Amino acid sequence: MKTWVSDSGQKLEIFIPFLGKYRPLSGRCCQTCTPKSWGGFYPQQLPSLGFRDAARVTEEDTRYRGWLVRRVCGFLAVWGWKVPADTPRDLPARICCSKRVQDVATGRSRGSSGDSESHRRWKEETLKILAEIQAPLSLLLLRLCNWALLKLLNRLFLNVQLHRGQLKMVLRAAKTPDVPLVFLSTHKSPLDGLLLSFVLFSQGLGVPRVAVGGQACSSRLRALLSRLGGIFLPSGMGQTPSNQDEGLPGAVLAVYIEEVLRSQQPLLIFLEEPPITLHLSAPAREWLALVYRAVRDGAVPDVLLVPVGIAYDIAPGASPREGAHGARPLGLGACLWAACRAVRRNFGCVRVDFAQPFSLQEFAAKNLVRQSRPGKPLEELLLPTILGTCPSQLDSKKAAIWSPGPATAAGLEAEEEILVTKLGLHCLSDGVSCSAVTAVAITSVLLLHKHREGVFLSRLMQDFAWLLEEILLGQHDVAFSGQLRTLVQHSLILLRAHLTFYHLSPIGDIFVVPEVSAEALSELGHHSAAILPVFASEAVGACAIRALLVEMLPFLGATVGLSSIVLSQDELHRKTLELLQLLPLNLLGLQPCQPLNYRSQDIVDKLLLCGVLEVEEVGAPPGPPSLCWGWVAQLSLRPPLLAGKGTREHGGVPVGGQGAGRVASKVLWHPALSPQPESKHWVCDLAPQPWGKDRPRAGMDFSDSDSESDVPKRCFKLSEPQGSPGFLLFLCRLLSPVLRTYARAVAFLDRPSWPQSEAAYMEALLQFLAEDGVEYPNRSLALSSLQTFKEMGVLEEVQTPAGPLLHLAQPFHSSVSRGKLEAFIQQFTQP
Repeated sequence: MKTWVSDSGQKLEIFIPFLGKYRPLSGRCCQTCTPKSWGGFYPQQLPSLGFRDAARVTEEDTRYRGWLVRRVCGFLAVWGWKVPADTPRDLPARICCSKRVQDVATGRSRGSSGDSESHRRWKEETLKILAEIQAPLSLLLLRLCNWALLKLLNRLFLNVQLHRGQLKMVLRAAKTPDVPLVFLSTHKSPLDGLLLSFVLFSQGLGVPRVAVGGQACSSRLRALLSRLGGIFLPSGMGQTPSNQDEGLPGAVLAVYIEEVLRSQQPLLIFLEEPPITLHLSAPAREWLALVYRAVRDGAVPDVLLVPVGIAYDIAPGASPREGAHGARPLGLGACLWAACRAVRRNFGCVRVDFAQPFSLQEFAAKNLVRQSRPGKPLEELLLPTILGTCPSQLDSKKAAIWSPGPATAAGLEAEEEILVTKLGLHCLSDGVSCSAVTAVAITSVLLLHKHREGVFLSRLMQDFAWLLEEILLGQHDVAFSGQLRTLVQHSLILLRAHLTFYHLSPIGDIFVVPEVSAEALSELGHHSAAILPVFASEAVGACAIRALLVEMLPFLGATVGLSSIVLSQDELHRKTLELLQLLPLNLLGLQPCQPLNYRSQDIVDKLLLCGVLEVEEVGAPPGPPSLCWGWVAQLSLRPPLLAGKGTREHGGVPVGGQGAGRVASKVLWHPALSPQPESKHWVCDLAPQPWGKDRPRAGMDFSDSDSESDVPKRCFKLSEPQGSPGFLLFLCRLLSPVLRTYARAVAFLDRPSWPQSEAAYMEALLQFLAEDGVEYPNRSLALSSLQTFKEMGVLEEVQTPAGPLLHLAQPFHSSVSRGKLEAFIQQFTQP
């Protein structure tokens, strides 16, 4: 608890949540896209309801008591779990009698629908397709496998954490009459499907139908998964471009999904395919399109969507060095062998988080109206700025979503394609934002981006506590609790294969050094990637500041310190928008529904709140330099930095000068914005939710007017937050892996022979990245660079009889143009 005194003499208290009873509130649905769902199913006492270990089954979880029961309580508990809803027994007959299937079958039989032989043939084909999609649940096999899975989870993990408040919220949503639940989950490990199926079954939510993605399975494994609740796309669907009518397989699949939703069986869809994370997969678009059609056609009145986040200390079976999935079918023997190998290793803890359920019908109604006027394509916005052919034409209202790929669900109109893609990216962002941060992720990001050369254990614990507080103040939860030393030691033990420890007896401390091998750096980068969505806004703002300093360098002299450098609000917004246009928002874990000008304003506000920037007061006397010269040297700028004659603007207004017209729910004074005791800064908390009094740092607005004609633009000075040395440099380094991959992808453009297929381009790019750097290439970042280059017009996709081929656009045949693009990216990149 911190207390400050306001101008009126009133004491203002800000509670900093820690690892005790109270936790940050996260996982609320989007108030822009689903305002009516905002107040539904969300218990106000959610933070104080505590946690439970789903894998810990005791005598209290059974109907019986006694000495013998305690020995077999796991088996008795699994045997007593209920199945609230199941597939109707007459499902095959209902599918064969459906109008959609009969219309397709009648069209295929060319008017011979009355022929009994033709009727028998298409009915047999329909049942064959249905058998490919699903198999009836085997309750005996289901209970035996869940009992075995209970034993396996207790061997693999220390605990499987669930938040009681989130469970209460989902259970309330499940009781909504005639409205089924669809869980949309992130995908971190091959174990995710079994884990989430076990969690939902054990907590009374039923046996979910798990939509299996692009991983090819052997016939035995597919038969087993089908009996446990797995459902599959029919042969050929999801691999080829589709149209409005996919024939009989598409009709059977659509009717099957409608029947599953009508029976209120929970449906589980994974939005991404590991190891390609933070990208909406083609199978996920297929399944989401089918769910949307069921609501659109009136098969069910509505669907409640529940984003799910999964956080592992160490994800079993997931490796950043894996190649493309689906190269070889996964067999039952391979799965059993992987499980046997996994039990010999400690994977730490796992946490499953459920975000607030929201209405699909409400989301569709809001977004179909809002997307009627799409923004300009990126090729017309950012490319002229990079090549210098015309002044910046950044459009802050550009739709920041990925266009659907060729494997998009069949038959959607253009606006429905965008809607399904936006829905998937939105839910993926919600799942990432509600995911808890693990201790391994915090330790990995500190070792990789702050202490690459090594660090004393005592210093590492200090930085761990500092970063933990920043994460909690940023309204993100953590997947651990306990004493600080125990937490750091726990994470170091899990990472010990990639670290070297030196015990220094004279000073009684331990020196921790990360290995410099490609495998070690790749493993640390894989774990630390979970921190980027937490500080994505601040990292974008920090890289924009770096680009501004690089841009100002030629106009500065060598006489005055940092305190004389003033950053204009307009210039900072310009650089921030350029970087936001370059990077897909889903890569940063940001929601795609907000216009970029709002996102840019939020970034500046967050930089002010965390103390990286401070407002330049009108008429304020110059103070001492607020940033150390060492950081400036690491930015590749010549220390000492220079006078104000090269700055773009001078002057400014106090906090609250201009604005975005937002409604403030309370007023706080934040000392990070005013290091001088006599200075007073009032900032507004624009969090619209009623629990805003418990959120000290969530979304502050520093403006009070929408007028831009009579209020001068604000200016900012750089600052170093108290207790957070090198915070700006740390934020810049968070985005460095992304920007380095983009820059190296530009250098690769002159290597391949054009034209070539996208698959060949990706494999050649990954090989180039592996040879060019010391780390293993990240397939997700390489795919993001390809998508960005296609949207910018650097690469053009041409349809040919052999399939779509990539061509290098004419302007980038020149090495000068490629150099301009690489320089544009390098200005944001921190070495």
